[in-house]
Amino acid sequence: MTKFFEDFRVGEQTRLGEFTFDAEAIITFAREFDPQPFHIDEEGGRKSHFGGLCASGWHTCAVFMKVLTGYQSDVRERTELAEGERWPVPGPGLGFRDLRWTRPVYAGDTITFSRRVLEKIEMKSRPTWGLLINRNEGVNQHGERVISFIHELFIERRKMPGL
Repeated sequence: MTKFFEDFRVGEQTRLGEFTFDAEAIITFAREFDPQPFHIDEEGGRKSHFGGLCASGWHTCAVFMKVLTGYQSDVRERTELAEGERWPVPGPGLGFRDLRWTRPVYAGDTITFSRRVLEKIEMKSRPTWGLLINRNEGVNQHGERVISFIHELFIERRKMPGL
């Protein structure tokens, strides 16, 4: 992340960026990682319950990570630190839970990704880190949610508690 644990606020929402899925990228990803007919072929998509070529949910997850890391890099490039300031060390993620693919992502859809801070937990066992729990979402150009999940990750603290 680009902020320290203390800088995040419960309820804070951040727009991370957007991505447009095209047929070629959908098919390329699916051929390698999720080769189901509705992901690898226009005709297969039309004949499926989806009614058209659509992206794998795993493709949507991978794009979320691409957008998130691009957002973080962009913030670092645009932000000038004062003398003596530093960026926090990125912490590991603990994984996803409650992953939901609520609508198909079709070729041509533009998905806007965001995160909302649900909870902050101070770590007694790791006092230099905090645990940040976010709800991440992707919404298509029609305002329809297509993906939602909770992500838990460690965020470096600016200073030791009590110092």
